[in-house]
Amino acid sequence: MQKKGPLYIVPWRCTFACDSNCVHCASAGKPAFSDEVDTAGAMRIVDQAYEFGASFFGVTGGEALRRKDLFEVLAYARKIGLNTSIITDGRLLTAEAFEKVVKNETRVSISIDGAEATNDQIRGKGAYASAVTSLEKLSREGLLNCMVYTFANVNEQVTNVNANDMRHVLDLAAKHGARWVIYHGFIPYNKDAESLRVAPSAQQYEWAWNTIYDLAEEYKGKPAVNVYYPSYARVAKQRGMPDFDNWYNHFFLGRCFFGKFMSIAENGDAIPCSFNDVYRLGNVTKKPLKSIWEEMQASDFFKKIRDKSNLKGKCGVCEYREICGGCRTTALFYTGDIFGSDPQCAYIPKSLREK
Repeated sequence: MQKKGPLYIVPWRCTFACDSNCVHCASAGKPAFSDEVDTAGAMRIVDQAYEFGASFFGVTGGEALRRKDLFEVLAYARKIGLNTSIITDGRLLTAEAFEKVVKNETRVSISIDGAEATNDQIRGKGAYASAVTSLEKLSREGLLNCMVYTFANVNEQVTNVNANDMRHVLDLAAKHGARWVIYHGFIPYNKDAESLRVAPSAQQYEWAWNTIYDLAEEYKGKPAVNVYYPSYARVAKQRGMPDFDNWYNHFFLGRCFFGKFMSIAENGDAIPCSFNDVYRLGNVTKKPLKSIWEEMQASDFFKKIRDKSNLKGKCGVCEYREICGGCRTTALFYTGDIFGSDPQCAYIPKSLREK
């Protein structure tokens, strides 16, 4: 592609539907929304991603493989010059679906949250076996991208915030040649107490981030370890991450990109965070994505939220504010204020400790 846009990848949540009942997911056991775009609308989204200058068109869900025209859309994206990727837990990666993945040269990331016993308590019986079968097939074709591990507590006795499950997934990734293992913090999808109950505590996260740092040093990039949560940057800085600035700016996935990124929802609405449906910015089937992006960049609200000096509470006075600043979606659903502190961080800023 001759022209590159502001974003390397434009993700599209192609459907909200999912047959699985993962304890940490908004889509668990849910049907498709009534206003999800049809095939023509999906093609328009692909066109918008291309015209915006993206290199990758990333498809998520729900369960992406629930969408009946998925491979028709992916084939179109490949035809016009986009690279494609999907994320799935592997249950619906049938022989027919796998053949189409190979045909379209689509990179696939597999969600897996621990060894079999833990993973199946989080994702449902049989999820682990399906994930491993998918890993094996994708690895043989060179199409396995990442493995995604989301932290969650099933109940007081069962959690994947433990070294055995974390290490098990790293070993699977090494065996099958996954590019990365991405450890994903739980990001709430509403403020309902039932949805928040699975969230690890701030203390669990503090332990997890430090353990991940140790594991990353131990595995030495085979596979590489990435983290999808802002507060890991603070831990990496505290622990003396070599070449921190390069790692932070060119590798680390966990920076809060609220207002600096854009995803597309099932109905074509652009949203400023893949995990936050509260803010809708315009529909790309009716308005160019480039125009929506430019309006977001010029918006007083988004300018304010991109400036971390506007953060409140301990996030606002933290000496690590500029490299972390907390997750804005987490702050919104826990505190009611998108500028508020992220309660999933246990760190007490120096200024508050000295009082």
